[in-house]
Amino acid sequence: MTEPHERVDPAKVRMTREFKHTRPLTSCHWEPRSRFVFFGAEDNLVHRLDMADGTLLPIALHDSWVRSFASSPDGEILYTAGFDGRLVFWPAGADTPSPIRVISAHEGWIRAIAISPCGKYLATCGNDHFVKLWDAADGTFLREYVGHQTHVYNVAFLPDSTQIISCDLKGVVRAWQVGTTESRELATVKQLHEYDTTFRADIGGARGIAIRPDGLVVALGGITNVTNAFAGVGEIAIALVRTDTGDIERVLESKEKTKGTIWGVAYHPNGFWIGVSGGGGGGWLHFWNDDSNELFTQVKLANDGRGMSLAPDHRQLAVAHADMHLRIYLLE
Repeated sequence: MTEPHERVDPAKVRMTREFKHTRPLTSCHWEPRSRFVFFGAEDNLVHRLDMADGTLLPIALHDSWVRSFASSPDGEILYTAGFDGRLVFWPAGADTPSPIRVISAHEGWIRAIAISPCGKYLATCGNDHFVKLWDAADGTFLREYVGHQTHVYNVAFLPDSTQIISCDLKGVVRAWQVGTTESRELATVKQLHEYDTTFRADIGGARGIAIRPDGLVVALGGITNVTNAFAGVGEIAIALVRTDTGDIERVLESKEKTKGTIWGVAYHPNGFWIGVSGGGGGGWLHFWNDDSNELFTQVKLANDGRGMSLAPDHRQLAVAHADMHLRIYLLE
């Protein structure tokens, strides 16, 4: 492992493995025991990639793209959420996985799913404007949170599992108490929303989300400075919001004003933020130092990134690409 706050050398961020699929990928997820990387694609299937031997296993059930994954802390249960509104529990390591539980969780799209660090709860959010809480063991519905006025794009738990942070289409960020229905509006991140008067359309939301390990900052990745909502023309951005005060600490952007959208965010324990982007400017990995908010490295990818997952060892990244490839990158 590298020393704390040691920077990534762009010359040493390199692709080490590549897996070709038959359809563009939509998301990916590295499970806690590093046995598998799961990914979704435009074929509506969940795919399990065995990292030991490269075996790829398709798993069918969803009637739509699968955009979000989560795992139990021990890696035994995989949770998937699709645009079909269904939340599904799977035995992650089974030879032929069959659903343990299928829940019609939301009306319309489920945009995101998150598991609490304690492993007891699941949070989901979707186009029906709700955030919902579930028992991660047996799927019991626990609570519905009402307050967002538009599609809810992403959710994440604070490290102590007591609160859920969510962000909607218009950049409204809310904090919800796990044990009650109480909530507070943290912030409205105007940089992550635009109303296009030409096409009369809203564009925005947190396409990626990550919580810093101290729980004090949530990173919300998306698109800013939008000039064409219909074509998704804008620039990448990650807003850093304090979870205690709601203050917007900083909006991280690229020096070159890279065209596209941030589709995944992660915090590296060595003290930096990672974002993956795709769009008009192509695919990129971006690295910002958390101490100074300096963009210190950008790495050009082979194609647009549409999802990203940091490995449990923090030395590798899985990236789901639009050109039908899952690629593994080593951070040196």
